[in-house]
Amino acid sequence: MPRYKFTIEYDGTPFCGWQLQADAPTVQGALEAAVGAMSGEEVRVHGSGRTDAGVHALGQVAHCDIAKAFPPDRLRDGLNAHLRPHPIAVLAAEIVAESFEARFSAKRRHYLYRIRNTRANLALDIGRVWRVPRALDTDAMHRAAQRLIGKHDFTTFRDTECQAKSPEKTLGQLDVIRDGEAVNIITSARSFLHSQVRSMVGSLVWVGEGRWSADDLAAALAARDRAACGPVAPPEGLYLVRVEY
Repeated sequence: MPRYKFTIEYDGTPFCGWQLQADAPTVQGALEAAVGAMSGEEVRVHGSGRTDAGVHALGQVAHCDIAKAFPPDRLRDGLNAHLRPHPIAVLAAEIVAESFEARFSAKRRHYLYRIRNTRANLALDIGRVWRVPRALDTDAMHRAAQRLIGKHDFTTFRDTECQAKSPEKTLGQLDVIRDGEAVNIITSARSFLHSQVRSMVGSLVWVGEGRWSADDLAAALAARDRAACGPVAPPEGLYLVRVEY
């Protein structure tokens, strides 16, 4: 039975996240329905991570086993046909070893958080970025962000419903980059806690607005207390960009 790896792009706006739910639209559910329609089989599609409701992906990775063998390009095209009109695209399909696991084989995950730092209302970027109207000191945000790099107990930046066994994660990158009104926050790690990226971004925005200093951010991390976290950034600015294997 061949194992297929998919690279997937999607707009998370109409979905209640990646993970399958009985009475709600999900990305996993739409993909499994497409695989079933093409193969005639009931197949479980496993993702590299469970993006939350409203979160987007440029390079989500998933795998599944299908008894019937398909040429990868034909499978990709067939799935895309069955996925219409959902805003999901299978960018690539390939046959991989049986030992490949989209989640557990991953070595690093890369996320992008997009902010538009503008007083004007959004037009084309509605549902794609977080509009922050107050001026942001992005240099201060970047300097503060470096205090979170490395291995830490990230309880402060962890959702209370997070199911991870340990709050300890090793953050490899957290950069804040301004390009005009666009503020991009780029982060990578082997894995993240539930809502960790959005929690870090919200706290960094407080730094950018002058409400917190870098020391305040470090103190929040050291508190290991969810109550010490700043605001949680909204989901529409977050993108799963790439998964490394």
